[in-house]
Amino acid sequence: MIDIKLIREERDLVKENIKKKFQDEKLPLVDEVYELDKKVRELKQKGDNLRSEKNNVSGEIGKLIKEQKKDEAEAKKKRVADINNELIAIEEEETKINEEIRTKMMVIPQIIDKSVPIGKDDSENVEVERFGEPIVPDYEIPYHADIIANFEGMDKEAAGRTSGEGFYYLMGDIARLHEAMLAYARDFMIDKGFIYAIPPFMIHGNVVEGVMSFPEMQAMMYKIEGEDLYLIGTSEHSMIGKFKGQILNKSELPVRMTSYSPCFRKEGGSHGLEERGLYRVHQFEKQEMIVICEPEESMEYYEKMWRYSVEIFRNFNIPVRQLECCSGDLADLKVKSCDIEAWSPRQQKYFEVCSCSNLGDAQARRLGIRVKGDKGNYYVHTLNNTVVATPRGLIALLENNYNEDGSVTIPEVLRPYMGGLEVIKPKQK
Repeated sequence: MIDIKLIREERDLVKENIKKKFQDEKLPLVDEVYELDKKVRELKQKGDNLRSEKNNVSGEIGKLIKEQKKDEAEAKKKRVADINNELIAIEEEETKINEEIRTKMMVIPQIIDKSVPIGKDDSENVEVERFGEPIVPDYEIPYHADIIANFEGMDKEAAGRTSGEGFYYLMGDIARLHEAMLAYARDFMIDKGFIYAIPPFMIHGNVVEGVMSFPEMQAMMYKIEGEDLYLIGTSEHSMIGKFKGQILNKSELPVRMTSYSPCFRKEGGSHGLEERGLYRVHQFEKQEMIVICEPEESMEYYEKMWRYSVEIFRNFNIPVRQLECCSGDLADLKVKSCDIEAWSPRQQKYFEVCSCSNLGDAQARRLGIRVKGDKGNYYVHTLNNTVVATPRGLIALLENNYNEDGSVTIPEVLRPYMGGLEVIKPKQK
């Protein structure tokens, strides 16, 4: 949610930003909010004038009573009663209009950073840099579900019986490798100075509303029937929500936290679920990072955060690239965002494994997260980034460390979490 001052003072800037995001249908909202805000300020002024008149009239009543001017005193009392009724009506109208303003403001997109490339959708995202040489070996890399099957590492059939399509059991060495990646990611971030946290896996609706747009919520999140609770689709939502309504001291900033959670997503729409594999599923696990900081520091942290992802995946022997998200691919709350994509030697292309976002003060405004400054309170900036999300990270690891004999080499950084194993070998049949 943007600052209402931008609507008051820089409407053309707000409209131009909407055009850059190819959301022209939202252009009328800017003028609608401007007129509604103008009306609210007029009502406030009228209310202030009435309160001033009420104070003056109330002061006169006592004097008139002392002077035994009862009729005049009664007339003044009636005027005070009329003013009170007018004030009630004004306050009710203000409340109604303010709610209308908020509803419209919630769908006006955040002002994007000047460095964001302009494009209609993810097909126009821009590759910025590659890390590691994308190698295609001279032997075939099987589909990841087939690699896992050779280790007897997954059972989607049983999961279908217990839970339905989009779920899975991970077993044996594959399950262990999956958890080793998360444990390494956790320790990596702790070593970078982030505080480790395990957050609630369900959050209230007003927290959901504070951290994401309504269309995103509808597409992603599962609601608990009969409860004001949603299963989290990613842990940064509950991590940012931790600070809802708080006024932080400058000495507390920056807040740097890394969190583990299972994540639950509908994965509906055009993408759908993956029948055999693990690329699109209803449930997965993730290590996340968030930063809450001073506004002037957010771009510096943005750069650091996506580079942490690169470092981790290179430590897994996985080539990656940074892909800058274009204006049309940015969610409405985001100022700037990029994806880290892992190389798939099987498909001979890259696929997304991490997403890093600077949301400016959008979430802070919605959730009321401020910092106490020398010249008053102001909103913080919030950022988030995937450290490792499995099983997508697991898919990239298996493909890039797969050997011709069907074994998988364990990256050196993961061996302490795998009991010292250097290689895992498929089951003999």
